[in-house]
Amino acid sequence: MEIGGLQKLTLIDYPGKIAATVFLTGCNFRCPWCYSSEIILPEKVKNQPKISEKEFFKFLKTKQGLLEGVVICGGEPCLDRGLPKFVKKIKKLKYAVKIDTNGSWPEMLGKLINEKLIDYIAMDIKAPKGKYEKIVGRKVNIKNIERSISFLKEGKVDYEFRTTVVPKLLRKEDILKIADWISGAKSYYLQNFLPEKTLDSKFEKIKPYPHKYLLEIQKAISPFFEICQIR
Repeated sequence: MEIGGLQKLTLIDYPGKIAATVFLTGCNFRCPWCYSSEIILPEKVKNQPKISEKEFFKFLKTKQGLLEGVVICGGEPCLDRGLPKFVKKIKKLKYAVKIDTNGSWPEMLGKLINEKLIDYIAMDIKAPKGKYEKIVGRKVNIKNIERSISFLKEGKVDYEFRTTVVPKLLRKEDILKIADWISGAKSYYLQNFLPEKTLDSKFEKIKPYPHKYLLEIQKAISPFFEICQIR
């Protein structure tokens, strides 16, 4: 595994658990608001200091009994075929494991779920179906996204869906379409956009939506979900 970063303590990335977050390099999407260009863009990845697996697992061993979970994100962690083996090694150390994913690799998600390797999955829903490719800047097999949604909605693992609400890209009507698409899901979170070190520097000049606007959206879509909150 190519590890491009490690946050040794997080109280917010894994709901209800004290965790560490490990960042794997590489992604098949190019969302312009992405905050992690250093582990996404190949020209930046090659200059990003790496952490060896040996160093990472040494850290986890020293934190047994102190940390409860590990969040694996990226980039897109499901791109790496070695992910199941990597997760198994983490589970052997008695940590709960959460994956953050864009849902474009349902085969990997299905494998992780069916082998009971994952305790929590957070899947980003980037846009309504008709706008997906425009938003993420790449060709998208929307059937793969739908398969991942279906896997999670089966409830074999704890999960959430979430959308970063980016001005100029998504409006209330887009979120309503997403809510209708994933209706019946357990949890859906709206995340306000932050104009910080974005993959496309132009987005650093965009003002986030007022909180009042997100509350308006939340009120409209809450009936679709058991839990619907703003982060």
